Amino acid sequence: MPFNHFDDGGRAVMVDVGSKEPTLRTAVARATVLMKRDTVAAITAGVMKKGDVLGIARIAGIAAAKKTPDLIPLAHPIALTEASIDFGVDGERGTIVVTATVRAFDRTGVEMEAMVSATVAALTIYDMCKGADRGISIGDVFLLSKDGGRSGAYRRAGA
Repeated sequence: MPFNHFDDGGRAVMVDVGSKEPTLRTAVARATVLMKRDTVAAITAGVMKKGDVLGIARIAGIAAAKKTPDLIPLAHPIALTEASIDFGVDGERGTIVVTATVRAFDRTGVEMEAMVSATVAALTIYDMCKGADRGISIGDVFLLSKDGGRSGAYRRAGA
C-alpha cells in the first residue's frame, strides 16, 4: 500500500484533494487540564492574576484552529465555518475538560483543526495559571468524533 503523503520519489507532498466533492465536515476534540483544586476555584471565581483564563483560552483555541496549516506541515488551508470551545470544569477533581468543535464545507476533514484547537486552549490555561500552580498537566488529548467525507462518521468508544 503506497503512502499518500509521499510522491513516487519518496518526497513529502500535500495530498491532492481537488477531485473530492466538498461536504459539510465536523470534528470534535478534547483535552484535559489537571491542576490543584484551589487553582480551579480561582479560575472560576475570576481572581487569577492574568485575568479571564477561560475567556482567553477560548479565543486562543479558536485562533489556533484557523492557524493549523501553519503548524501541521501537510494540513490543507480550510475555510472554517465554525470553531468553538467549551469547558467542563470540575473543581472537586481539579480538572478542566476542553472541548473544541470545528466545522467546514470543504474537500478535506477538520480533525487536525479540532485537535490543535483543543490543545492550544489547554496550553493557554497552563500559561495563564503556571505562576500559581507549577504542577498543571495536560493530557487525554483525542478526537471525540467526526462527520463528513468519504470515510463517514467516527465516534470514540467510551468517551
